Amino acid sequence: MPISHLAALSQAKPAQLLKGILRGVEKESLRVTSDGTLAETPHATTLGSALTHESITTDFSEALLEFITPPVATPEEALRVLDRIHRYTYSQMGDELLWVNSMPCAIGADKDIPVARYGDSHSGTMKTIYRLGLGLRYGRAMQTIAGIHYNFSLPDDFWLWLHEFEGSNEDLESFKTRRYFDLIRNFRRNYWLLIYLFGASPAVCSSFVDGREHDLEPFNGDDHTLHVPHATSLRMGDLGYNSNVQQSLVVCYNDLRSYLSTLCSAISSSFGPYRELGVKDGNGDYQQLSTGILQIENEFYSPIRPKNPAKRGETALAALDNRGVEYIEVRCLDLNPFSPLGIDAQQMRFLDSFLLHCLLTESPKTSDSDYRSTQENQQRIVYRGHEPELTLLDNGTERKLSDWATQLLEEVDSVAGLLDSTWGGEQYRSAVGVQKAKLKGEILTPAQQILAEMREQKVNFSQWAMAKAEQHRRYFLERPLDSDSLQDFLHQAEASLLKQKEVEKEDSGTFEAFLSRYYAQYICCQD
Repeated sequence: MPISHLAALSQAKPAQLLKGILRGVEKESLRVTSDGTLAETPHATTLGSALTHESITTDFSEALLEFITPPVATPEEALRVLDRIHRYTYSQMGDELLWVNSMPCAIGADKDIPVARYGDSHSGTMKTIYRLGLGLRYGRAMQTIAGIHYNFSLPDDFWLWLHEFEGSNEDLESFKTRRYFDLIRNFRRNYWLLIYLFGASPAVCSSFVDGREHDLEPFNGDDHTLHVPHATSLRMGDLGYNSNVQQSLVVCYNDLRSYLSTLCSAISSSFGPYRELGVKDGNGDYQQLSTGILQIENEFYSPIRPKNPAKRGETALAALDNRGVEYIEVRCLDLNPFSPLGIDAQQMRFLDSFLLHCLLTESPKTSDSDYRSTQENQQRIVYRGHEPELTLLDNGTERKLSDWATQLLEEVDSVAGLLDSTWGGEQYRSAVGVQKAKLKGEILTPAQQILAEMREQKVNFSQWAMAKAEQHRRYFLERPLDSDSLQDFLHQAEASLLKQKEVEKEDSGTFEAFLSRYYAQYICCQD
């Protein structure tokens, strides 16, 4: 770590430079019935329009709710907003529950998993067809997997200071974008540590892999639960958001231009098996958006993404091309089933420290072989993360996980100390201390704790998860919103439904023409 950066920041009134850090949470939760099976009901109208509501929407499946907080100044504020969304949602769900695990409940046939619907506008139709395409390519079971996305940005005061400290001649937007990509490369080198510390999906219901090849083992002789003994996060493995097609992609994170070029190429390049399936089915109905390796950039399941809020009709990549990187989105986090909100302030403080460490640490450019090493480390940590003597690839050399993790946690601890001096107290270093205790075996990781409780309680995965879901449901229902807050959420829902109708009325031309204009932006990204 270049101490000069950390030391200089420590002396440069960090409270003025770092208190403007913003973080937000996107939390996915699967709706299930009172008997623990997948809910097949549509998205409730009292939750508003999944297309236009700012804080309550759906992800890949109609049954997969997604709750979104705005960017806020403290972990506590993000959790307060997320808590209110949960309390309102539960007041509108009847007997249904929110599944607390990343890997889903008992599910039936692929065709019975409902694809998310967004109305009749061109943009809403496109969102649904995209999800139909995901189901066609990877199976709909994948669309029932949930996770936490953590959004993080540093304030302009910090960027102005860093820009001056490094003596950059770039304009501020270009400088921020370049340095965010430095952060991203270091994150990709080290995110295996997050999977180890926070992975919470070591087991699955056997229905999830019904008819599919796998190497999972029955848990305690129960064929209804399958697991890998030393696994951390099956969600991040081959059963989750991975595929052989995507494994063949090498996306370059050395700078914005190379990132845009490689992803746009994957979107623009037709892939034989998808071409054989066709964009439309035998009845002439759309079943995927395109025959490209990726339909759109969101189909690429990276553990981290550079982001800039897209305007209406703008692709995510065009937003980056037009305005640079505004924040980063961490996407490798499982739901924490031991927290009603799926994440807590302690984890968020560790993430802030980890991400700032990624920015302040030297970040060399990467090669294709570095990219493959990152993929290999992810596979090892997913399936073998808790093996005592596990090694990972560090610059092409095998390195013991415990040694590497110890070094990283010490470095992150130094950054946490800086954040503690910014805010006062010792909460950031305390958050790092908890992770050190996990590494030493003094505290169980979430994955270890899940398996330990299942053994102790002599229950299978579905029984354990359902008990947690019922516990969390009571937690929210026992704290109903006051009448003013309830009315505010109802008004938000009504306003979003009206906004959807406005979007539908404003559409002009054919859907095909809309789609053609949308895809033209990917060609521009390659220029």
